[in-house]
Amino acid sequence: VQLQASGGGLVQAGGSLRLSCAASGRTFSSYAMGWFRQAPGKEREFVAAISWGGGSTYYADSVKGRFTISRDNAKNTVYLQMNSLKPEDTAVYYCAAAGALGLVVRADCDYWGQGTQVTVSS
Repeated sequence: VQLQASGGGLVQAGGSLRLSCAASGRTFSSYAMGWFRQAPGKEREFVAAISWGGGSTYYADSVKGRFTISRDNAKNTVYLQMNSLKPEDTAVYYCAAAGALGLVVRADCDYWGQGTQVTVSS
């Protein structure tokens, strides 16, 4: 599975962005998917995860209520809708795939995409 993230950009605080992660390969629907981020000088951190069927989701406390993860298995794509963005959300965002939701949450992923930069100005 190859993952291609897109949708990053520059936005003012309080604004919104939607990230997309397009996957190649016919096995996309058998993977749980997740989003991670890494800010300058900080370690990569978990943001959100979704089960293979989309029925279960899990969020980091820092984004709960502001971010929504979703997926469209027909389009081999996972999304991250980010609302009420804050300057501390500034980071490179990565998508990843793993065999189970719990593995994604632990960052024990089989596949990683390249990052997309999100910058939130104050």
